[in-house]
Amino acid sequence: MSMHRLLISCPDAHGLVAKVSQFIFEHNGNIKEAHHHLDDLNKRFFMRIEIESTSLSCSIEDFQSDFEIIAKTYNMVWYLNDTSKLKRILIMGSKSSHCVADLLHRGHENELEGEIIGVLSNHQRLSKLASWYDVPFKQVSIEANTKEADIVSMTQAVIDFKPDVVVLARYMQIIPQDLCKHFEGKIINIHHSFLPSFVGANPYKRAAERGVKLIGATCHYVTADLDEGPIIEQDVVRVDHADSADDMKKMGQDIEKITLAKGLQYHLEDRVLTCNNKTIVFS
Repeated sequence: MSMHRLLISCPDAHGLVAKVSQFIFEHNGNIKEAHHHLDDLNKRFFMRIEIESTSLSCSIEDFQSDFEIIAKTYNMVWYLNDTSKLKRILIMGSKSSHCVADLLHRGHENELEGEIIGVLSNHQRLSKLASWYDVPFKQVSIEANTKEADIVSMTQAVIDFKPDVVVLARYMQIIPQDLCKHFEGKIINIHHSFLPSFVGANPYKRAAERGVKLIGATCHYVTADLDEGPIIEQDVVRVDHADSADDMKKMGQDIEKITLAKGLQYHLEDRVLTCNNKTIVFS
């Protein structure tokens, strides 16, 4: 069933739900799903509505044109997304394959509301994996002595793929600010969070040495501020003194896969709206 998703963010005002619902009713739209939320702290209102496309008594262009009148009245930031047009997904990875493999398999099984258009890596290791799933692969090495030029090449490679969303599936390079700006709100990263004291290499080894009781992962949007973008999804698993660093790594990687897949799916289904540096997720 073809759907259009209407997403709205605006200053809070009396009667917003009624006004939008009445507008859809007047255009004969059949609402299949609706969510709304008021952020009391910022006095901002958020709404997500799924409308059955074939139920509308007018063209989508006319619907958008008519809705713009309401949008201007209430100072709305809004867009209408056609679910029949799958988002183009670019996966970026390095040597670790668990997240890349999981997303490729989900794409192969049509579990993602999107189309995986390529795998981009700074190593060759993921090429066979991409080939098995018949997904285009491109390598752009990032070398210490040519890093500045390599980053420019990587940036151009990302743009050439023309993605709607970029997924950093354990891509172990910092994304440059210009690329963050170009794809603002469209780059998703997975991070082994809940290990804040163990940044850098071998986090699970140092976590085991410290005797932590929780490990987990955070899926978030990428911004120019490293690992500080709006959080989409998080999950944790309990560990104890009997778990080795290898045990923790295996459990952590499982959590990373699940958390990244959930966060990506929320994005693909237009369930995520941002407010300052946090998200509203209509799960």
